[in-house]
Amino acid sequence: MVKRIGIIVGSVREKSYSKSLAKAISGFFPEKIEITTIRIDDLPLFNPDLDQDASLRPDSYERFRREVKAQDALIVISPEYNRTIPAALKNAIEVGSRPMTDISFNGKPTLIITQSAGSMGGFGANHHLRQALVFLNAIAMPQPEVYLSEIHNLIDKEGTILRADTEKFLRMVVKNFLGFAGLF
Repeated sequence: MVKRIGIIVGSVREKSYSKSLAKAISGFFPEKIEITTIRIDDLPLFNPDLDQDASLRPDSYERFRREVKAQDALIVISPEYNRTIPAALKNAIEVGSRPMTDISFNGKPTLIITQSAGSMGGFGANHHLRQALVFLNAIAMPQPEVYLSEIHNLIDKEGTILRADTEKFLRMVVKNFLGFAGLF
């Protein structure tokens, strides 16, 4: 039976390191795992009024919610902006949080990977994501936590991991996540 993992990339930049990282780790999964990248760049700003009237609700809200719900597990890969998560990712979390009776993230095992060009590796963003996702009943993998510092020295914009120790670490993270999520 094929299992599905959705990757949500927190950056909407075309050549972001988060997208490169998503591309790189997608190759670390066994063939029986189907990897889907879930778009967030087409989501209008969350507005609860739009959910009150189905004729006003953006199709992208429904598409995002449906795609998240269809996954057996999630991976969120994000840069850190101003010691927190990018606005587009926060918006996607808000969209997925409604309706409160059918939260898209509910019960999803979730791996959080953050990165930055600086030395803290997205520590603030990682913990803000954990805080938001716990309220939505996503089940964040507690260990290992993944903070990738000086990302420009670890991966290139095409998704090639530049250091053997980084690749070894990320392969170990993926293996642990598969076990945590009960997918192998």
